[in-house]
Amino acid sequence: MKLLTGNDLKTGDVVWWTGSDWSRHVAEAADVDGHGEAIAAEEEAARRVNAPYVIDGEQTPQGPRPGHIKDRIRALGPTVRLDLNIKPADPKAGSWVI
Repeated sequence: MKLLTGNDLKTGDVVWWTGSDWSRHVAEAADVDGHGEAIAAEEEAARRVNAPYVIDGEQTPQGPRPGHIKDRIRALGPTVRLDLNIKPADPKAGSWVI
């Protein structure tokens, strides 16, 4: 199984090709088979997605699953607690960076 992923241009969110559009949920991803590169080029040219690329995946009872750990992490979202991230509106945020 081949999956197509990239980042939404407006939000930066990780997105997955569903066969007709993009979704934030990997469970909605479609197998692009041998057409992934062509779809990626068309979608990037239309400025609907940034840096799309084809990855290996596998079908599970819960839906598609990326084959590589990097893309599994991308599918699950941020790896830090949202309450711990730096808030840019905080005037002291710059001094927190080491």
